Amino acid sequence: MRTRKAALVGALCAGLSVALTACGGTAEDPDAGTNGVGKLEPAKIQDKARTAARDASAVHLSGSVVSQGRTYKLDMRLKRDGGTGRVASDASTFELLRVGDELFLKAPAEFWSRGDKGDGAAAAGKLEKKYVKVPAGDPAYEQFKGFTDKNVLLDGLIGLHGKLARGDHGTVAGARTIRVDGAGGSGGTLDVSLMGEPYPLRVQRAGGAGQLELSDWGKDFALAAPPKQDVVDYGKRIPSTGEGAALPGSSK
Repeated sequence: MRTRKAALVGALCAGLSVALTACGGTAEDPDAGTNGVGKLEPAKIQDKARTAARDASAVHLSGSVVSQGRTYKLDMRLKRDGGTGRVASDASTFELLRVGDELFLKAPAEFWSRGDKGDGAAAAGKLEKKYVKVPAGDPAYEQFKGFTDKNVLLDGLIGLHGKLARGDHGTVAGARTIRVDGAGGSGGTLDVSLMGEPYPLRVQRAGGAGQLELSDWGKDFALAAPPKQDVVDYGKRIPSTGEGAALPGSSK
């Protein structure tokens, strides 16, 4: 009987996956079977996440950010030569598409006419469901392009503020992660993948300025300029939008 009981207890202990058990076991290594970044100093973890993000060919970014008092909801697919997706602010929603240096903006009529009795209001009806080509010389070009520039956008999101500390192990969308906190969390938090490449999987911005999830790292997607019949080209300057969009982390 003693032998059977000992065998049963041994089998139960071997089968348990909890960190601590009544069988006298020790805590499991939370980094066992991972890429090892969870054991690094927090600054190194952040650096590796930034490098992995820069080296990746593509990413899907979704969530919300607060910049200069305005909240933006982003749903963007980005890669090295462009990007596409939707940006929604408190007052309007617009779509962006960039292929190489060509940038297109698509928005409902109210986006163009809001509070504007000038050329924007006059053009609003014609621009409904059309892609407006944003010329490189227009002041809005760099402003909107930034939302489609993978490295510019990610560099403004990944950096944490204050003293860095290694946080808890966890999961994001089923993937094992290690968290890095800035200034105890008030400087933002970064969840980095412990499996495969150390990609950033979730960013919580400093000061409660939004949260974004990053997925589909390296997953390619179709990117092409819209058909010519769907494009409106105003030449050197587009009608005033009144949007005043500012990039997360920018001083614009």
